[in-house]
Amino acid sequence: MASKILTFGEIIMRLSPPGNRTMKQSHEMEFFFGGTELNVASSLATMGCEVKHVSAVSDDFVGESALSFIKSFGIDTNFISKNEHPLGLYFLEVGSSVRASRIAYNRLNGSFANIEAGKIDWKKALEDCDYFHWTGISPGISKSAYESLKEGLHIARELGIEITTDPAYRSNLWKYGKNGNEVLKELVSLSTIFIGGVNEINEILGTQFSSDKNGFLEACEELKRECPSIHKIFDKIRIGITASSQQTQGRALVNGNYFETKFLEIDNVVDRIGTGDAFAAGLIYGLKNFDEEKALNFANAACAIKHTILGDINYCSAEDILEIMAGNSGGRIKR
Repeated sequence: MASKILTFGEIIMRLSPPGNRTMKQSHEMEFFFGGTELNVASSLATMGCEVKHVSAVSDDFVGESALSFIKSFGIDTNFISKNEHPLGLYFLEVGSSVRASRIAYNRLNGSFANIEAGKIDWKKALEDCDYFHWTGISPGISKSAYESLKEGLHIARELGIEITTDPAYRSNLWKYGKNGNEVLKELVSLSTIFIGGVNEINEILGTQFSSDKNGFLEACEELKRECPSIHKIFDKIRIGITASSQQTQGRALVNGNYFETKFLEIDNVVDRIGTGDAFAAGLIYGLKNFDEEKALNFANAACAIKHTILGDINYCSAEDILEIMAGNSGGRIKR
């Protein structure tokens, strides 16, 4: 029975000064492997799902280290190729309280940007899969990444696989001549489950819906008209009080039914990176195991708990997330 999940996207290295230091005051860096879709894959694997990841890494010891890291989660790496280009990376200064975090990327000529279109055996990669997850970051990195993804989406559609998309638009990408909003609309039209809200819909469709409940519902209906293959829409709301204090909520429109979660509060944020990816992973896990409303609550709890985990990836088990979902957030020691 098809039950595996396939993700497609860049494997990237994160470099950060320890703690909450700035680059100027530090002479050492911590590194973490991540990448939006890999964060989703790793979280799903941690929760017990069978996952394959499609990507490209550098043909050197850095790429080998990345592969070893991915394999440690039990993720299938058979569809990760190697090339002579360096692994993409980014630098992060972690903010605190009123000081925001800052990120600088170095990825546009990396190994994933040079993935070879037409060289991925998508039918083999998608074998035994019931979900395929992608984000808007991948097609923005390079033309070959866009073409590779598009090919995979067409084959996934032919196979009847659920296709989840978090169509994040990053204006600092899209340097190869394509219009990002047009490409994202094209690729979303090949997908079935939309993980995003009013901002993402407005960017893709060029609309100006408001972010309140009525605006969300109107935006969802317009998205379904423009992209008829989309049949479920899930949105993550995050309210930043300070860099160290956040609130998260989920809302959704499924089969004409609207539902939302309670707000969850995180008062001592350890790391905000990867929280949206934790939401996406939690949602996919939830849709495979629960009804849509419980899946949304599970996704919101996964997003909230990731704020307490250092690095890009949510290392929490499904049981950990279910405890948060049940309201057990007092932080008592488990013995």
